[in-house]
Amino acid sequence: MSRIVIFGAGGRAGRTITAEARSRGHQVTAVVRDPDRYPELGADGVRVVAGNVTDAGAVAAISGGHDAAVEAVSPFSGPEQGFDDLDSEFFVKAAAALLSGLPEAGVSRLVAIGLFSTLATPGGGLVMDDPEAHPPEFRPFAERLRPFAAAHAAGLYRLREADTTVDWVMLTPPARLEADGARTGGYRIGGETAPPPESRLSYADLAVAAIDEIETPRHHRTRVSVFGES
Repeated sequence: MSRIVIFGAGGRAGRTITAEARSRGHQVTAVVRDPDRYPELGADGVRVVAGNVTDAGAVAAISGGHDAAVEAVSPFSGPEQGFDDLDSEFFVKAAAALLSGLPEAGVSRLVAIGLFSTLATPGGGLVMDDPEAHPPEFRPFAERLRPFAAAHAAGLYRLREADTTVDWVMLTPPARLEADGARTGGYRIGGETAPPPESRLSYADLAVAAIDEIETPRHHRTRVSVFGES
């Protein structure tokens, strides 16, 4: 049994990762901006705390005594907040705070959740720069999403350039990430290139992949794609 601190536990990915961790017997500290907004997270022995993932001191204080951390955060405080309010440096600040705060707390393993648009196309560019690389239903939103994707990519770059003791991995799901999809327990791991446009993954299976990387780390200081089995 491990003790896992999950930053961004109030979002879809964070909630399912919390549930998966608890189902396997791990102890979880769920970090959110405002615990009063997430009373249901405290069920089943989860400890819910307020925290700011961009504050290295807060990261260190919260993470002490844990074995691993998950970063599934968003710069937005709720669905009503639009892209016009995006802090383009949010993911850079979060990466910097985690890279500073986790070693101070003695936490060496970090599993981060990435964004499909930051993967590479078969031609070598980035999905965010090529609307045709998105599944058809996502193409009308691709340009609007681009600043958010660029912010995600900057955070990944901050992780990559760091000289750090943190053993991080970023799991990047496909565009078709299904909130109501079943937990099959199976998934495939790819590289830097986006999986085929028809690829799908449930949030539940993304959570399986995240906790697998804590229980049995297989990927180290790299970003990989994760998508559903055929």
